[in-house]
Amino acid sequence: MKTYRMLLVLALALALGLTACGGAGGGSGAASTSLKVDMVDFMFEPQDLTVPAGAEITIELTNKGAVDHEFVIMKLGTEATPPFDDDDEPNIYWEAEVEAGDSGTFTFTAPAEPGKYQVVCGIPGHLEAGMVGSLTVVSP
Repeated sequence: MKTYRMLLVLALALALGLTACGGAGGGSGAASTSLKVDMVDFMFEPQDLTVPAGAEITIELTNKGAVDHEFVIMKLGTEATPPFDDDDEPNIYWEAEVEAGDSGTFTFTAPAEPGKYQVVCGIPGHLEAGMVGSLTVVSP
């Protein structure tokens, strides 16, 4: 029974796209991580993500909503303030936009500093509608 539960947990983690590869050995020493996030009106699925610090992140964003969405990672220690506007721009660590019904694969380097980073949709009104998540960066 324990083996079945362990396999179920592993299958769930893979289904969520939270698989990490790379790691020890030569090269830059930073792991690479692949994530999959669905954007729907008005939430991220999954809402909370975890990545290793300094890793190369490949993220597949699928917009299952009826309107455009953005995936915006705020800098550590900052949070977007409603309404999301030009005042928030200097606090953006990374962002990508996906049109309604479309998807895209993007690559970025995870922040080097461990901590919890706010993720929001920067489209006007979406932050206010609750389109918020988090990216937890952990030491590799």
